[in-house]
Amino acid sequence: MNTDQAKSLMEGFCKVCPVCNGKACAGEVPGMGGTGSGTSFVANIEALSAVRLKMRVLHCTSLPTTATELLGMKLSMPIMAAPIGGVSFNMSKKMSEEDYVEAIINGCCAEGTVGCTGDGVPSYIHQTAFEAIKKASGHGIPFIKPWDDQMFFDKIDAAQKAGTQVIGIDIDAIGLGTVNLMGASIPLRGPAEMEKLLAKIPLKVILKGIMDAEEAETAVAIGADAIVVSNHGGRVLDGTKGTAEVLPDIAARINGRVPILVDGGIRSGSDVLKMLALGADAVLIGRPLGISVFCDQENGVREYLQGIHKQLVQSMLLTGCKDIKSINKSVIDF
Repeated sequence: MNTDQAKSLMEGFCKVCPVCNGKACAGEVPGMGGTGSGTSFVANIEALSAVRLKMRVLHCTSLPTTATELLGMKLSMPIMAAPIGGVSFNMSKKMSEEDYVEAIINGCCAEGTVGCTGDGVPSYIHQTAFEAIKKASGHGIPFIKPWDDQMFFDKIDAAQKAGTQVIGIDIDAIGLGTVNLMGASIPLRGPAEMEKLLAKIPLKVILKGIMDAEEAETAVAIGADAIVVSNHGGRVLDGTKGTAEVLPDIAARINGRVPILVDGGIRSGSDVLKMLALGADAVLIGRPLGISVFCDQENGVREYLQGIHKQLVQSMLLTGCKDIKSINKSVIDF
């Protein structure tokens, strides 16, 4: 993929590094970097890099299949676009929120998977997200921050009218510096309050921002239909572990009761395979897909997804995995 256009459009927000590893953009929030020293962003990359795959080639799987199902959605691959909002203050002033979101939603839809959308203080962020999902016949997952009840349920109602069957709540958004910089705040909700909130939502709900096995257990107990293992791309708390480090314990605790998604540092098809082997059912990819929009809008998204899908198939072939269900910890070389 030619990144020259992305470098031009994203100048001052993202350096479009050959390897997106968080080192050149440490502390650049707003922007594309990790908060503080940037170590949580870097930890995502390094934790996943440390996982080794076991190569096996004496088998009869000649053409692995990547189709899967998640929360009633049929996917061509277990790869979705992570929710990103606030294009003008995080990514570039040279592309509108509308153009960005439509490229993500439509590009993912065209490749048989799903794009997620973000939320933020300016109302145009969620409004453009809902409109793009509505135009795509509900094919998308809007993530909504756990605002005060009136604002929160107004957005839930708008999401439902857009036609989506699933919404996400990024509960780790309480630590987002961009929200505070804009003079807003997100209430901290305990388990009992969150359980009451979830019970009122007429859609399937994904809770994003789980980094601890005990908290994952709590999320399931209070009614989450799925969880995302995520440290918000290293953008909310400095000094956390990488998501690949905490995923196995969380997967063991959940033991298949709800789907587990994961984000953080996924840069290749082999990275996708590693996360699935560590216990995830699907992955979310943020920054690389975001950059692909600035390379060539919807076509850039499609090209990126086609490339990482090809890498995933190749990785599955070389580890003896015939389909997504056959991927497990046996392909990890401990």
